[in-house]
Amino acid sequence: MAPDRRAALTAGVLFIIATAASLLSYAVERPVLTGPGYLAKIAGNTSRVTAGGLAELAAAGASAGIAVSLYPVLRKRSQGLALGAVIFRALEAAMYTAGAVITLSLPTLARQYAQAAAPGHGGIRAIGDALAGVRQDAILAGVLAFIPGALMYYCVLYRSRLVPRWLSGWGIAAGLPILIACLSAAFSHPRGPGNVRSTPGRSSGTGTARGGRASLSRPRAGLRHGARLPG
Repeated sequence: MAPDRRAALTAGVLFIIATAASLLSYAVERPVLTGPGYLAKIAGNTSRVTAGGLAELAAAGASAGIAVSLYPVLRKRSQGLALGAVIFRALEAAMYTAGAVITLSLPTLARQYAQAAAPGHGGIRAIGDALAGVRQDAILAGVLAFIPGALMYYCVLYRSRLVPRWLSGWGIAAGLPILIACLSAAFSHPRGPGNVRSTPGRSSGTGTARGGRASLSRPRAGLRHGARLPG
């Protein structure tokens, strides 16, 4: 198999893995990680939350792998843009990994909440809300890192015609609404207990900032990796 074809096949497989893992984590976590009573729900569904966190880790790794697998092909057309894409997608994966680690820590905190006496619930809930806020910001930062990384290799693909220009052009055009959605989420979402809102999903090329309800659910299912943004 030719090296370019092997790289394309690897990137395609990783893209599918990243997208499927992101959608799976969102579907598994959303019923549990939403609402003001999320700690009590997590305490009764620890395996479910853990599975969602592991799926987030898989999606993060696959997302970075896409840029790495494409690098040998894209560097022949533009080494600077190809390297930049790898760097930003690695930053994206790091932010998603941070969010996944927080997700995996929530079952332990939820068990402490369930075992604590009522007077101690307030302090534990405050910790949970703080972790939720950090998780939200980490995922939002990941999406913001995705945008320049994806635009870099979309530009290379457009100029080199390695894929149909309409396809890479679609990815370039999608960058602006994703950026607007991210900035809107960054400057509009409230802080504090019960105000954890989903940020733009990771993804393919479109995304929306969602809010209004207390939620720890993963946003990436909303943008889908440019394909929540694996692509």
